[in-house]
Amino acid sequence: MATARAESALAAAVRADGDVKLIPYLMAGYPDRAGSVELGRMYARSGAAAIEVGIPFSDPLADGPVIQRAGQAALEGGMTTAGALAVAADVAATGVPVVLMTYVNPLLAYDARRFAADAVRAGVRGVLLVDLPPEEAGSILDWLRSAGLDTVFLVAPTSPDPRIELAAAASSGFLYCVTVTGVTGIREDLDPRLERLLASVRRLTDLPVAAGFGISRPEHVKALRGQADAAVVASVLLNEVQEGRDPQPLFEGLVNGWR
Repeated sequence: MATARAESALAAAVRADGDVKLIPYLMAGYPDRAGSVELGRMYARSGAAAIEVGIPFSDPLADGPVIQRAGQAALEGGMTTAGALAVAADVAATGVPVVLMTYVNPLLAYDARRFAADAVRAGVRGVLLVDLPPEEAGSILDWLRSAGLDTVFLVAPTSPDPRIELAAAASSGFLYCVTVTGVTGIREDLDPRLERLLASVRRLTDLPVAAGFGISRPEHVKALRGQADAAVVASVLLNEVQEGRDPQPLFEGLVNGWR
């Protein structure tokens, strides 16, 4: 197991205390700027341990159709990286830790050093770069860490132990365990390989562990109890918005309905 480290505020917020914490995802600028901020405020009121704020990107390789539609709509509505940082600031004002989820290209286009500084000014706690391998993080990781931001890297059911150790060493807020070998989306069942992945991660790091991609039902959250600290919920919530429904009842059901 990796050497114990001082726990950050984000890690402390996400770490389980006998239950499974919920980390909802919202797309900055979807359904519009004000709507995305209000979603963040609602999630904060409804028991979110942390909130992921996505920065829309034109080539989101890890995202399934629900998140892709939200990102495209946000871009067409004029949302930018700077605008997403402003949304993150409004959501962070709730006091719930905010994690920015983005891809490398938007960060590089903005300038990594400037991005890190502006994220801190916005009150952001951490950054998750979906397509950045830890062995290639280099100066980007340095800028984020030197600014005081937590970093979050991903592992998958196919990740061998050395890969898990590498991702854990580059992470500080939590380690993100992808539940499937595929893109985000609503799913009926969790991959049976997830249990083995979570056991390996627990053996190899003392970081809090979050599971995401496909978490859609209270029984999914219940299945993570004792294995993961938190569940990231995205597509199923965004789908409620896209269908014209209020996602609050569904989110509160995920927070409370599995116990």
